[in-house]
Amino acid sequence: MSRILVIEDESAIRRVLVKILSEENENYKVAEAEDGLMGMEILKKDDFDLVLCDIKMPKMDGVEVLEAARKIKPEIPFIMISGHGDLDTAVNTMRLGAFDYISKPPDLNRLLTTVRNALDRKDLVLENKILKKKVGKNYEMIGDSKEISGIKEIIEKVAPTDARVLITGSNGTGKELVAHWIHEKSERNAHPLIEVNCAAIPSELIESELFGHVKGAFTSAVKDRAGKFEAANNGTIFLDEIGDMSLSAQAKVLRALQENKVSRVGSDKDIKVDVRVVAATNKDLKKEIESGRFREDLYHRLAVILIKVPALNDRRDDIPLLIKHFSEKIASEQGTAPKTFSAKAVTLLKGYDWTGNIRELRNVVERLIILGGNEVTEEDVKSFASK
Repeated sequence: MSRILVIEDESAIRRVLVKILSEENENYKVAEAEDGLMGMEILKKDDFDLVLCDIKMPKMDGVEVLEAARKIKPEIPFIMISGHGDLDTAVNTMRLGAFDYISKPPDLNRLLTTVRNALDRKDLVLENKILKKKVGKNYEMIGDSKEISGIKEIIEKVAPTDARVLITGSNGTGKELVAHWIHEKSERNAHPLIEVNCAAIPSELIESELFGHVKGAFTSAVKDRAGKFEAANNGTIFLDEIGDMSLSAQAKVLRALQENKVSRVGSDKDIKVDVRVVAATNKDLKKEIESGRFREDLYHRLAVILIKVPALNDRRDDIPLLIKHFSEKIASEQGTAPKTFSAKAVTLLKGYDWTGNIRELRNVVERLIILGGNEVTEEDVKSFASK
């Protein structure tokens, strides 16, 4: 059911609009207001999927209604109704956020098409918001320990800038969560975050993966292909496990950072890119530099801001929160009610040596949810945690 509000001071036009919309679709529920002030009162009390609003009205004109509504319910699309002399104002309302405008007297086909398009657009915006919330929850940083609170504070300061960030920490500590938080809290979050696992790509293919290639650059290059840097333009590229990148690829990354340009493998043509780089590694890059496996100049380009993600053993106070988070998340994925963990079960898990860090804890929680009782007990942990 789509709820539509018609705000129009001319009663004859208002009745026509309500009649047309009500008869067009049985799923349209139409309310009406005879002036802008009444329209705003209704908008404050009820939720609507669409507003049709006249521009010239007593007490409060359509432009004022639009501006006021955008402050309290910015997701509602507005279709402005304009008289012949209001066309310039109608066009200006679109700059203020109106979806579209229709002229008086309303053309039936134009009116219904515009209404359908506006409702479709609202549905799309809502889907995107839901999706973004889901994406955000997938990369939520759980914990209020001193170590995690410190990282969150750094992210709040760093994210709005374009400063490059190097994230260090053992496998399974959640380095990718930090990268996602930096991107989502940045000014670039409307553009993509492109992830590249440098350890998972063969050294002979890493340059093609990062910078793309032209047709014929090598045997399997059957067509031109853009690289990850181009795909991340105006967004963020996350170079995970950068300590495993070949020296030749490191040189090209360094050039991209210095000049904001890349060139595809097999081409000498430069392509301009505007990309924020966030990198991560489980290696000690200073030792890698000493051994000649990592470029010192690239290290200094990447490590403008250093964030060290602690091992789970160093933030044991966060384990109860993580257990609860994983229990709820796994239950949501499986369509079941989340299980509780007894206090003794949690205490026992807090005392374990988590060499696999958060990743290992998540696996153990899932195993206990599947194999344990309705409440996971100390005995369940001793039987199934396999520590």
